[in-house]
Amino acid sequence: MFVVGLQFRADHFRGTAQSAVFISSWGIAAPFLGAIALTPWLAGMGLFGSGLDSLQATLFLGAAMSITAFPVLARIVEERGLTKTALGTLALSAGAIDDAVAWMVLALLLASLGAGPLVAVKALAGGGLFALVMLGFGRRIFSPLGRWAERAGGVPPQLLAIALLTFALCAWAMDGVGLHAVFGGFLLGVAMPRGQLSQGLARAVEPLSTALLIPMFFTYSGLHTRLFLLADGHLLAAAVAILLVSIAAKMFACWAAARMTGQDNPTALAVGSLMNARGMMELIIINIGLQRGIISPALFSMLALMAIATTLMTSPLFEFVYGRHARTRGTLGQVPEEETPAIKQARRLI
Repeated sequence: MFVVGLQFRADHFRGTAQSAVFISSWGIAAPFLGAIALTPWLAGMGLFGSGLDSLQATLFLGAAMSITAFPVLARIVEERGLTKTALGTLALSAGAIDDAVAWMVLALLLASLGAGPLVAVKALAGGGLFALVMLGFGRRIFSPLGRWAERAGGVPPQLLAIALLTFALCAWAMDGVGLHAVFGGFLLGVAMPRGQLSQGLARAVEPLSTALLIPMFFTYSGLHTRLFLLADGHLLAAAVAILLVSIAAKMFACWAAARMTGQDNPTALAVGSLMNARGMMELIIINIGLQRGIISPALFSMLALMAIATTLMTSPLFEFVYGRHARTRGTLGQVPEEETPAIKQARRLI
């Protein structure tokens, strides 16, 4: 999440803010409507934790179904040479807004699960103050680090150590107020000055995360994914329903919203296919849910399968609805040949 924050760019919103907000609103509202419809059925099957009321269960399921794998979206846009195109900026802006809202909903839910109102107030006040400082004054606070990186032409070991120590403190602070460490990492990444600092930190941290930490996280998630539980006909039906509702509520809602903003059909379908990916963002959410006792292992397995299925279908679906047509018109960059499609597909799971 720290690397995701480092790669977050505010300039994606220029000229697309109104359309992006509209698309992301549909991409959030439709999955939450799907969650409202599914929650009573899933709760009746005992798939949520004990002591969880219907509103809390709906909020969690809605956040899990509405999340977008922003790193997956950003990688596809970058690899296709679409970063500065109307489609690229629109998809990146909508995805960023979508994820921000989903994480805020999850933060509110985690705060409401505390032992009493004081815990919720502590979480909301502490998280809100931290976000205000980071988003409002973070670039100024860390500007000396940015100037250091510019003078050095990169990130020297001492600067990297300071940045990682700051990252650990931010993660500890968010965990301490009752939210989750990922919020601290993401907000710190967003607050870091752009340029040599953000680029150097991403280059230094991303290889470790992609080669070691992310595979370990996927292994950890796999250990909690109990597919044998879905051998039961009712649970299998629930898993299929979650997958179909998630795809319909996310992809087709974003497609319809994009069409209403004046986008042509291929562009709208491309936006819908990109927004439909869940990736590691989904796995982070459901791991938090399992750790906090919000969901059962069976529901965890269903949502994990949904995350993998929606992520794997993103690249071929995008190519089918947009890529081949845009490539013939010369508006889509070719995929670099140094990486095979299999390698790129594995990277996009991130």
